[in-house]
Amino acid sequence: MQIILLEKVGNLGGLGDVVTVKNGYARNFLIPTGKARRANAANLAEFEARRAELEAKQAEILAAAQTAQAQIDGKEFTVEQKAGVDGRLFGSVTNADIAEAITAAGVEVARSTVRLPNGPLKAVGEYEVEVALHHDAVATVKIIVAPLAA
Repeated sequence: MQIILLEKVGNLGGLGDVVTVKNGYARNFLIPTGKARRANAANLAEFEARRAELEAKQAEILAAAQTAQAQIDGKEFTVEQKAGVDGRLFGSVTNADIAEAITAAGVEVARSTVRLPNGPLKAVGEYEVEVALHHDAVATVKIIVAPLAA
């Protein structure tokens, strides 16, 4: 299916690109989330009429993400969890816990933006974690997992 991208999509293209993707990807993800529209004559004409508006909106979103990136990049955040004497956690530290710690420090972060490539953190220690605020604005933060003081 041919679609027009209404914003930059990783590994696919940028704003205004007409690309061919599988039908399910377009119907189930790109079109319902507002990232794309079907590429037909009417939608192409509408896109060209709204191009400046869409570019300004995307520039505003990127600027907000870069501001948040500057605020948290390289910072340390502490998450406390119950842990055994050997340093293993009872449970784990998930992306929701990390997003909550960053939000408590003053920068609004959604849990879906926290990247944990090896899964949840299951031991006490220091970890480098990426926070993808935008496709072009990825911050690296240090998460310190500490045992909960009894």
